[in-house]
Amino acid sequence: MPLEIVTVATLQDNYNFLIHDSDSGQTVCIDCGDPEPILAALKARDWTLNEVWLTHHHWDHADTAPALCAATGALLKGAAQDSHRLPALDHMAVPGEDFEFAGHTVQVLDATGHTAAHIAYYIEAASALFSADSLMVLGCGRLNDGSPAQMFDTLQRFAALPAETLVCAGHEYTANNGKFALTVDPENSALISRCEQVAALREKSLPTVPSLLSEELATNPFLRCDSAAIRHQIDMADASDLEVFIEIRARKDRF
Repeated sequence: MPLEIVTVATLQDNYNFLIHDSDSGQTVCIDCGDPEPILAALKARDWTLNEVWLTHHHWDHADTAPALCAATGALLKGAAQDSHRLPALDHMAVPGEDFEFAGHTVQVLDATGHTAAHIAYYIEAASALFSADSLMVLGCGRLNDGSPAQMFDTLQRFAALPAETLVCAGHEYTANNGKFALTVDPENSALISRCEQVAALREKSLPTVPSLLSEELATNPFLRCDSAAIRHQIDMADASDLEVFIEIRARKDRF
């Protein structure tokens, strides 16, 4: 049986993800915004939580993880480089390494940019990337203690994954991201159509996360820095892709 992924809304606009292997009964949670909705989702499915994997140190992703672990007996995994800013970890994760979950290979990917030690988890068996606040639906995370070059490299790394990959991002920021994307890519018919779809989903209070990487490649301006249309729109026809990224990110910060 394939791995099952459940999106759990927490706090005001956070998303956490439960990943369940039906053969072994093992379950993990990506980040923890608020334990209560996660515990409710586990109880509704009669699942036992075995591990919590953190992506970065920000409070809305990590601070309540110890409470979730205490309630379930789950072990906590997070970035070794960020261990001084994370709750006490049972296991350290290092970008570039693989580890096993219920017989499935999990790749730890460097996702720096939003923070200097952000990591992401990619599970090929689930065709899923858990990108938290790095690659987001129709956008990317704001740069805090990471650099533009780091975020650009992260997004290029993710763009090389299979097009059918699910992008499991950490927030419901899609509608605003789409509004901004239209300012730099206004003639993109795929983007226009997607923004209409997003508006319809949000009108019904339905999530826009996860998305397909193929959709992001066609509509997310932060993955389209080589687009002639975007370069023309922002008057940077001869700039490098990184320079275009920096300009788009700066415009989004002011949006």
